[in-house]
Amino acid sequence: MSADDVALEPLFRRLHLANAPRAWRGLADRAEKEQWSYRDFLAALVTQEIAHRQQTRIQRLVRRARFPFLKTMEDFDFTSQSALQPSQIGSFLSPDFVTDGRALVLQGKPGRGKTHLAIAIAYKAIQNGFEVRFVTAAELIDDLSRASREGRLVDALQPYTHPPVLVIDEVGYLTYGTDAANVLFHVVNDRHLKRRAMIFTTNKPFDAWGRVLHDQDLAAAIVDRILERGRLIVLDGPSMRTRHLGLDDPTAPVASTQPARISGIKRQEFPEPTGPERVSRRDSSPLAPLQSVALRSR
Repeated sequence: MSADDVALEPLFRRLHLANAPRAWRGLADRAEKEQWSYRDFLAALVTQEIAHRQQTRIQRLVRRARFPFLKTMEDFDFTSQSALQPSQIGSFLSPDFVTDGRALVLQGKPGRGKTHLAIAIAYKAIQNGFEVRFVTAAELIDDLSRASREGRLVDALQPYTHPPVLVIDEVGYLTYGTDAANVLFHVVNDRHLKRRAMIFTTNKPFDAWGRVLHDQDLAAAIVDRILERGRLIVLDGPSMRTRHLGLDDPTAPVASTQPARISGIKRQEFPEPTGPERVSRRDSSPLAPLQSVALRSR
């Protein structure tokens, strides 16, 4: 009995093989032309099925992670960073970063690539088979503060404490409520005790977290738990968003304070005032004093 005489697709589905019903005919044709053994054909079919499942899982985990955009390590520009080399990131791309429950804090001014790098590391964790959750600090604090007021904080903590990797973006960018340190401590402490990996991005040094979170003592406790198995990396390159303007380049020419002039049009020798002290067009005329005298003499 040939394969065409057997309804293979229903059998594949009963085995929950999602890719095999689409792939087996093409592989069978190729096997006949290239004279594969039965073992070679079966190995190729199973290999494609595994690859398809892996890709489907990655896509599902990326959707669950709620990244604002997707970036990879290959996209990151290390040439603009004077204190960061690709080799320094290698340990954060291995499964050990997650299984050891380590932490990473990426600090720097806006536009330095902190969020890009955090997402790239988290995406690698997904490729290694781990679930990830991405959230901004403002979203996390607002969500948990509301839950605390409503008496459901324990349940609300689950999405932030359960995933093997949590990315908390933009710590210190916005103003938080007075219980910010309290709810953030719950997340960090729970993850620290359970050895679950954390990635933070921030534009503030650690000694400013107390002011940002409205509690110096709790902020110190948060930082202490992060750094016990964590590391701080400072990104010092130019802003990726405004690099084309040369604003962070000390060799860039200083902007002129002189008024711009359109080529071919000569600038007025006595330009008209334009500030709050500007007078009316009639009074600014050189003939205004003479006109005033003439009116009084009538």
